[in-house]
Amino acid sequence: MTEETNTLTCQQFQARLPELIGSHQNLATDPHLQHCPLCHALLSDLETIAEAARELFPVVEPPDELWEQIEFALWSEGGPREPEEASN
Repeated sequence: MTEETNTLTCQQFQARLPELIGSHQNLATDPHLQHCPLCHALLSDLETIAEAARELFPVVEPPDELWEQIEFALWSEGGPREPEEASN
């Protein structure tokens, strides 16, 4: 992080928080979080909420044949080409 990060106000840091979280950086080393208990607690709460949401709505991988079914449905509705199965 830069020296600028260390001088951020809570409002400035929190405005950047979605970007920081999206970057998948290790935020534990962020100077603002190391010195600001309010923002540290906020991040902790957000992580707890995100974990609870993942448990409520787990990521489910679609079945392997899904793309074939989509392709066939599009072809059946007048799509531009035949599905791969039909052309084999």
